[in-house]
Amino acid sequence: MRRLLLCSLLLLPGGAAVAPTLAAAPAVTQVPDVPVIHLTREPGLSAGVRAALADLPRGVRVGILLREVNGGPVLEAQDPDGAFIPASTTKLVTAAAVLHSVGGADGAWTAQLTVPAAQVGARGVQARVKAVTLRGSGDPTLSLKGGYSLRALARQAYARGLREVGEVRLDETLDAASFASLIVGVPMTGLRLDGWHDDPPLSALQARVRLGAALIAELRRAGVRVASDVPGGAAPFTPYLPPVPQNAAGDPPAEPEAFVPVARRPEQGVAVVRSESPQVVLARTLRPSDNLLAEGLLATLAHPPGGNGTLSGALARERAFLRQIGVNLAGLKLADGSGLSRESRLSPRALGTLLTVMHDLPYPTPAAQDIALKAAQPVRLLPGALYRDRGNAFIEALPQAGTGEDVPAQDGRGGTLALRMRGLNLDVRAKTGTLPGVSALAGYVTGRSGRTLAFAILMNGPEDTPILTLRAVQDRVVQAMVQAH
Repeated sequence: MRRLLLCSLLLLPGGAAVAPTLAAAPAVTQVPDVPVIHLTREPGLSAGVRAALADLPRGVRVGILLREVNGGPVLEAQDPDGAFIPASTTKLVTAAAVLHSVGGADGAWTAQLTVPAAQVGARGVQARVKAVTLRGSGDPTLSLKGGYSLRALARQAYARGLREVGEVRLDETLDAASFASLIVGVPMTGLRLDGWHDDPPLSALQARVRLGAALIAELRRAGVRVASDVPGGAAPFTPYLPPVPQNAAGDPPAEPEAFVPVARRPEQGVAVVRSESPQVVLARTLRPSDNLLAEGLLATLAHPPGGNGTLSGALARERAFLRQIGVNLAGLKLADGSGLSRESRLSPRALGTLLTVMHDLPYPTPAAQDIALKAAQPVRLLPGALYRDRGNAFIEALPQAGTGEDVPAQDGRGGTLALRMRGLNLDVRAKTGTLPGVSALAGYVTGRSGRTLAFAILMNGPEDTPILTLRAVQDRVVQAMVQAH
């Protein structure tokens, strides 16, 4: 094929015309698309924060992150990805993971009494059964009496027709030995009573004896005769899976057998009780920084079906939760639920991400849901409205600074922050953390602009570092952040 080239003539001085010389066109090289990475330098510290940090004792390492919620930018940062001993700010991870696992503040833990399914009929349980089993959720809130209690279970069982029991058996789903490394020194068993907080059993065996005696007493109080005073352990609950009949090659999958042989049916519940909102126990844990309750909450993550009954399984569920919400796990280590361990490591950015997510994807308190429903105003359940109206279950479980309550148990609204930042008119809701040489503060503050800010301040120094000095510096840092933003 011939190509026709059209070109203009060039006029030289004197009128001569010549054709221009055409240079060979350079070859075009195809460059593959390369991802463009935009590096953004995060801001350092404002002048006010730097001034506050000038009072730190020698040898103290500090990590800081301040960011806006609702997808806002990082506003201040210093060593935000460093790995620090977090002390009790670890409880933020525990509380968030537990709240997520139960489905929010309107979720619940349950406990139930079961008997062999063959001994339950259309009109209720048979009057005499070989054994009754108590199964729970691993939570530390079951009580002797009240709505979520052994007494309520016993009364329900009696109402269903139960009159005589050969033996009481207790759920032993959790591997108590795997929790032995926890510094609290209290056995983490699959069933615990709220009343044990100030007088916990010293071993898993003692826990079984005390719980068994309490349940037997409540059954007898309700009118049920119990033959044995010695509680037994229950085998793990294994639901019956009906077999799938064989089918010819190419045929559609066969339906499972509809009939379950009586001998192969699992145990069946004859009484069940439901706990109050988990937000209540979160507040009882976070505000006074209760280490035993925090470990009890962590143990719920070990409970099946989500957990495998061990401490390592519970911690793995926490890591999975953090990964799910976008926390970078590099350098992160979780050793317990309370923060007593010096083996744990968290970064200011990890805590900042957690706090932002727990604000932006909130879990409303049951009261906040009721108010929004009655007012027909779903907008009141949006993150900003919940924060302003104090309806976010996670945030409202935190201590609130400056409330002024001076109570030894630190179980008021202010918790461990009640006597800090008093008279400053600051809206600070945050978790403290303290170990020898370690002090931390992480939570939320409303800036001068009215925006909600999430912050994390982690300080690690020599074990003889004066903690009160570190706390005073943290308070001044928070004030400076509010003024700058």
